[in-house]
Parts: sequence; C-alpha cells; structure tokens
Amino acid sequence: MINVLKPEVDQWYTHLDKGQRFYVVAIDDDTIEIQHFDGDLEEFALDEWYQLDIEPSVQPENWSGAMDIAEKDDLGTEITDTQGADWTEPQKDFRPQDE
Repeated sequence: MINVLKPEVDQWYTHLDKGQRFYVVAIDDDTIEIQHFDGDLEEFALDEWYQLDIEPSVQPENWSGAMDIAEKDDLGTEITDTQGADWTEPQKDFRPQDE
C-alpha cells in the first residue's frame, strides 16, 4: 500500500499493521527520523516512508514514553511517584462511599 502522507516534524503517526505510534523527530533531504513510543529511534529513506501503512495519530495521553522525560516537573502536571502504601489498598478510591 502506498501512502500519500507527507512526513511532518512533531507529528504523531500510527502503524496500521502494527498498531504502534511513533513521532517524527527530524527530516533531512532524503531521510525521516522517527522515535517510537517506547523510545527506540529509527530512520527511513523517503521512498520507504511512502511504503508504510500509516495514518496521522493524536498525541498519546502519556506521551512521555517517547520523549524520555524522567522528571515530574518536565510533564507540566502534578504527577507524583507511587508510594509503597499506595499498593496496600488497590482500587481504594473506587469503592462505594458506604464501605
């Protein structure tokens, strides 16, 4: 299958055959560099790009996997580390009020 999508830097795409998302990091004259959600980097020649079975995708909800962001402040949210006590009562927040 030939796709007609022009590669765009900062755009997320999905491999339709694999169900995996990736992010275009850079485009040179004849090379497209991508980063998979798990952080792996890969390069494609321009002619290989147009052979991929892909479609544009929305940014994943937790996109930090592909960006190798390790500090909670880098996410721009109030995310905190999980504490040991958090594991003693799984789904505690989801119990009905009268329990």
